[in-house]
Amino acid sequence: MVRIAQLCSAILLGSMAGGCGGRDKQVVSGVDAATGADGVAAIPDRSDPSTPESSTTVVDLGMSVTDLRGAEDLPTAGEGHAGLDEALDSVDAATFVPAETDARGEADGTGIEGGFAQDVASHDVAAAGPSDIVSTEGPAASSPFRVLIFSRTAGFRHASIPTAVAALMSLQAAGGYQAEATEDASVFTLANLMRFQVVVFALTSGDILDDAQQAAFESWVAAGGGTVGIHSASDTEYDWPFYGDLIGAYFKMHPEIQMATVRVEAPDHPIMVGVPTTWARRDEWYAFVTNPRPKVTVLATVDESTYSGGGMGPDHPIIWARTTAGGARSFYTALGHTPESYAEAPFRQHLVNGIRWAAGR
Repeated sequence: MVRIAQLCSAILLGSMAGGCGGRDKQVVSGVDAATGADGVAAIPDRSDPSTPESSTTVVDLGMSVTDLRGAEDLPTAGEGHAGLDEALDSVDAATFVPAETDARGEADGTGIEGGFAQDVASHDVAAAGPSDIVSTEGPAASSPFRVLIFSRTAGFRHASIPTAVAALMSLQAAGGYQAEATEDASVFTLANLMRFQVVVFALTSGDILDDAQQAAFESWVAAGGGTVGIHSASDTEYDWPFYGDLIGAYFKMHPEIQMATVRVEAPDHPIMVGVPTTWARRDEWYAFVTNPRPKVTVLATVDESTYSGGGMGPDHPIIWARTTAGGARSFYTALGHTPESYAEAPFRQHLVNGIRWAAGR
């Protein structure tokens, strides 16, 4: 069990209507959750079959989390945003668990016209299937854990988001996890986040969470929740220092998409198993406001002599990981701009490795 240091009073009251009620957090005990020796609530260990379902703080209120389990079996559909309801009608009812209401769309400022489920369904990622993934820690499916994939954008929106989400969903069996994907920020309440061991910020951008949602996420990380950031996750929440520190660095600029060589510094790290130590690939190569090396473990750099417009010099970290003082894990990869990345076997392996590492697997 991983102990939690701070909880919102909303859980104690059994209410999720108001989120966490701002950035002020309270330490509470006696919550209906698994507890440590000091009676402080903890994230339940989903790998432990003896952990009773009633030991969690979760109350199923049908929030807007689109459950994409089994997304590898989704039918091929047309391009474009056709609306969440239409997307749900196009697949078997067991594939998606829709919310009672869905507030996503133009009104929330994301530029999404009615949700993204149809886009996810329309992107085929079968070129490199789950069989390409090598488990680094025994049978991947022996103890599944839960992952929240969050791809909301309030700035630049990558066309590869549906492909990225579809790929992450298709890798569930190989990665030994069960995932839910959403662009609805209202799922960031502490009670809901406590259902998950990992949150993936998949090509997010801009200011995507309000103060109460940020507070809930901070408390969840304090509980030991693991974070994964993909590509423009570093182009997200510039005015939230906690997030910037967790991700490791903020995006500054990039040149045009081109080939370059990634050089792996830590080939024995679990995140880099199965990844070529000299990895030539085409992507959009981010430079960062600061070099994250002093506060993270750099796993790979990009060799600026192999492409034009690098912007950081001879030491250009591109993949890294860190563990917070409280023991939470955070993994960031700047790769993944192009849709083609998500059919690339080494990159898919890289993502599975990172998600599993963030979960402590």
